[in-house]
Amino acid sequence: MKVIVGLGNPGREYVATRHNVGWWAVDHCAEHWHFEGWRKDGPSLVASGRVADQVVRLVKPQTYMNLSGSALTTFMRREGWDPTHDLLVISDEVALPAGTMRLRSKGSAGGHNGLKSIEGTLGTREYARLRLGVGPTEPRQAIGDLADFVLAPFGRLDAQLVKDLLPRVADACACWIRDGIERAMNLHNASA
Repeated sequence: MKVIVGLGNPGREYVATRHNVGWWAVDHCAEHWHFEGWRKDGPSLVASGRVADQVVRLVKPQTYMNLSGSALTTFMRREGWDPTHDLLVISDEVALPAGTMRLRSKGSAGGHNGLKSIEGTLGTREYARLRLGVGPTEPRQAIGDLADFVLAPFGRLDAQLVKDLLPRVADACACWIRDGIERAMNLHNASA
């Protein structure tokens, strides 16, 4: 089973925020791939289906960002499930401008509390991640307090840049499912 976790915060006040673009991405994938509706499963909402004859589970942790790793405990107990090959985490990234993305096969959390929680649960940094840019599109635009920035709603233009990126995100995720992270990085980072 391939697992794609979109990071975000539950609650209506967070729906349109930069920190929730991981949820935007998995919502788009679920709709694009015609998966069953979202249902409660432990500390998460999940949607399941098949992509390229592979069973895929999309996950939206409902624990708030800094406890996101708890959504993976049930998968860690599955015989044969290996996060180095079977997990892709989608998160926001302020170091990338809105409307861009970057795939990586491993790496540090880079100060992202959701990724820190995932690493704490897995005990490793060796899992694929897709970072969606939420940073300023103007090079000199100030961010100010980072927490306030990621928890604030997007401006209309930046929100549209992210929404326009979602079909490419779904393509990158499907490529990861079919061909693995190296192929996905080669194809989708070059065009980012």
